Amino acid sequence: MASAIGCCSLKVSHQVLVHRIFRLLKNIWVLCSFDSGTSVDDIKSLRLITAIKTPYLPDGRFDLEAYDTLVNMQIEHGVEGVIVGGTTGEGQLMSWDEHIMLIGHTVNCFGGSIKVIGNTGSNSTREAIHATEQGFAVGMHAALHINPYYGKTSLEGIKECVGNDRVEQYTSHGLVVWSGNDDQCHDSRWDYGATGEPNPIGLNTALAQLGVVRPVFRLPYAPLPLAKRVEFVNIVKELGRENFVGDEDVQVLDDNDFILIGRY
Repeated sequence: MASAIGCCSLKVSHQVLVHRIFRLLKNIWVLCSFDSGTSVDDIKSLRLITAIKTPYLPDGRFDLEAYDTLVNMQIEHGVEGVIVGGTTGEGQLMSWDEHIMLIGHTVNCFGGSIKVIGNTGSNSTREAIHATEQGFAVGMHAALHINPYYGKTSLEGIKECVGNDRVEQYTSHGLVVWSGNDDQCHDSRWDYGATGEPNPIGLNTALAQLGVVRPVFRLPYAPLPLAKRVEFVNIVKELGRENFVGDEDVQVLDDNDFILIGRY
């Protein structure tokens, strides 16, 4: 009986919580619609939105000069919106202060030319709401949110995408599977037969080889192995250096050329 009462109380609390969440999110939406001057239709009308990589200095701080160069390259090639601090930008490796600072920097430098979409999502609803309010306060045009862990689909939907067990089911039948979930990809690859690396690893390595950013990684990310770096150089030469960002010659880079930052 005690368990039943506890469960019932939990359900009531959850309903109250959901109501409060929707009310707070509604307030955020009003802030987006009126204070930022950007509507959902404005965002939907953008023809090309890209996720921006976050480059680092040797001490682990943001390399804003290289970052600005990357954003300018995007604008010059017709990009109309950028996602700041997403998976590609390694937002999960940033503090919230860093996150909001980078959003504000992007708005101040490029907000007149492109739409700035800040990744302010979190599994913590309180954090997500607070970060979103801060993001709009520094001028971002829209917010990108992850699907919270309690916002799952139906049981049937969960079974269709059950994680590493599903990966193993596919790989055991000879299918090539890549997992982009940062919290699953290590086990997916080494224990369940998946292939590939999280997106930031390949992107960071390639941009460093092209001389666009410094070869600096925030752990747990580390550069692609030497064989993959050699393969990338061959791809660039085959397709033509002019088809890739930057002006410097592509290089393989030795393992010692990379700086791995464990504390930042």
